[in-house]
Amino acid sequence: MACPKGEIHIACKLGIISDQFLAKLLLRRVSAMRLLLRTTSLIIALGLFASSASFAAGHVEQGKLKAETCLGCHGVPSYTNVYPTYHVPRLGGQHADYIVAALKGYQSGERSHGTMQAQSSGMSEEDMADIGAYFQSLQ
Repeated sequence: MACPKGEIHIACKLGIISDQFLAKLLLRRVSAMRLLLRTTSLIIALGLFASSASFAAGHVEQGKLKAETCLGCHGVPSYTNVYPTYHVPRLGGQHADYIVAALKGYQSGERSHGTMQAQSSGMSEEDMADIGAYFQSLQ
């Protein structure tokens, strides 16, 4: 069996450590890697669950009603504003958290767009969450 790198390398080279010990050490490392892989998988799964839970924080049906004004621009396929000319982003399928963050940015003035600032100015956090949930539901 080949000597592993690290603190036991010298002891292995000198023959102080047996092949049985090295086999046990290798088994422990493999077990540790499996545990790390399982833990990482669990963390990823919990992250996906948490993102779907945040999607559930808004109400899709309420968001559909509240987003009617948004659809005037964001619901038109390939819509481009006349002046100044820019492409209006499609919001269907976008993550709810992103939409909420964008609306909060317009509301606070961090994002500059007159129409969006005016639209978001009277929205509550619940309104934003509902609108975000609605647009996320549109795949």
